[in-house]
Amino acid sequence: MDVTNESTQGNFILLGFSDRPHLERIVFVVILIAYLLTLVGNTTIILVSRLDRYLHTPMYFFLTHLSLLDLSFTTSSIPQLLYNLNGHDKTISYTGCAIQLFLFLGLGGVECLLLAVMAYDRFVAVCKPLHYMVIMNPQLCLGLVSLAWGCGVANSLIMSPMTLWLPRCGYQKVDHFLCEMPALIRMACVNTAAVEGIAFILAIGIVLSPLVFILISYGYIVRAVLSIQSSSGRHKAFNTCGSHLTVVSLFYGNIIYMYMQPGASSSKDQGKFLTLFYNIVTPLLNPLIYTLRNKEVKGALRRLTLVNLSLGRNYNKRQC
Repeated sequence: MDVTNESTQGNFILLGFSDRPHLERIVFVVILIAYLLTLVGNTTIILVSRLDRYLHTPMYFFLTHLSLLDLSFTTSSIPQLLYNLNGHDKTISYTGCAIQLFLFLGLGGVECLLLAVMAYDRFVAVCKPLHYMVIMNPQLCLGLVSLAWGCGVANSLIMSPMTLWLPRCGYQKVDHFLCEMPALIRMACVNTAAVEGIAFILAIGIVLSPLVFILISYGYIVRAVLSIQSSSGRHKAFNTCGSHLTVVSLFYGNIIYMYMQPGASSSKDQGKFLTLFYNIVTPLLNPLIYTLRNKEVKGALRRLTLVNLSLGRNYNKRQC
């Protein structure tokens, strides 16, 4: 079946990497492995954070939500990409495209805001350690997470219909591997300056404002850390915040480049590979960043492993 076949009304054709057919099989294998590792890594973070009582703290409450977001973020588009890469059928229904766009915009917005919430958590932990558990009480944590989810969904409820309702004059080929806003805007056969302007304004609230808040928070954190007399104390504080800063750098760098120039000004090829990066590589790396640099998570994994081994030995003894 030719990827240019437009006989099915209401469907979109995701061109993806069809202009490089010799790479599709390689890309399929790489993305499949990365996706499976992403599922395992983020699911492990969620289970460990919930099962180990020592990790029932605000930091790991937010980390659980970050892992849940990463799982949802990748699953919103990667299975469709794998399906398209594995055969000649590159189509996606209008409904599927709308759901994909809504989830991608919504979950991306939630993650931007959640990273700002996590920066505030680190600010309180480092700058106000004696009042940390009082300030970061369960009600506040739940309220901050709910605010992040609510704003992300609201942003998607505004931008998804505006993007989908743009006239396309029968054009159905999306020059991307998913129904992403910049690619859909490029398909429009009308002037999209108004939509791009609204997208830019919303991006300031969803993307840039949280980033500014994160930078300000870490400005205070660095000042507080440098005032610590003990070198071991400074090292511990930097380790506590280093994982979060690494995740922020990976995620925000790509998001800002993509969504602060959503229309024709963005490069199509760059857009595909940058989207692939923050859609699969960042969620894949997040569990590694938080576990490899975090003694608490590694300790929780050891405790849970020992408990499971002990239960297994006791079960085998009873069977004998």
